[in-house]
Amino acid sequence: MVFFSALVLASALASALAAPVAERPIESRALPSVIAVSTAKTYLSELTVATESNSPAYDRDLFKTWDIISGTCDTRETVLKRDGTNVVTDSSCKATSGSWTSSYDGATTTDPSTFDIDHLVPLKEAWISGAKDWTSAQRESFANDVTRPQLIAVSASSNRSKGDKDPASWVPTQTSFVCTYVRAYIQVKHFYDLSVDSDEKAALQSFLADC
Repeated sequence: MVFFSALVLASALASALAAPVAERPIESRALPSVIAVSTAKTYLSELTVATESNSPAYDRDLFKTWDIISGTCDTRETVLKRDGTNVVTDSSCKATSGSWTSSYDGATTTDPSTFDIDHLVPLKEAWISGAKDWTSAQRESFANDVTRPQLIAVSASSNRSKGDKDPASWVPTQTSFVCTYVRAYIQVKHFYDLSVDSDEKAALQSFLADC
């Protein structure tokens, strides 16, 4: 009986070890605090739904980057330090060593020049959903916001793939980060009182339902 019980226990243990482990959502340690799903649903319901307008036409130069955040560290350098592991910088705050993992696609690097600092809500997306009516100072603040989950260090390839797309057209290929991504996206849009179009809102609602 003892021998039989041992066999059953061993079999159960083997099955448990072989069973697939559910992929956990990635809560990027890099991003500032991201709102809960329930809060994201409330915030999304409060966003104005409006047709996007690119008149006057978007121009990247209307959003000044990168500002000095602290000491000699500008926005890019600040985010690289925040998002990396064991980051070492020189006297001008340039990263000389460290490692980085892109939450968008899982790519890793020890060369920060291969990573971009992405605006989670793209600058053009912000422009066509309300930022065209802001002052230059307001747009500069938005483009250099390290307080909210708006800036993140990611692989250059994933950033270029995203471009200026909203979540109706693009979300991270690393599916475990999608829930965090859409919650952060809504959080930023809500804070800056930016609108969403109908397709964008529908996509965000769908992603939140799966969180």
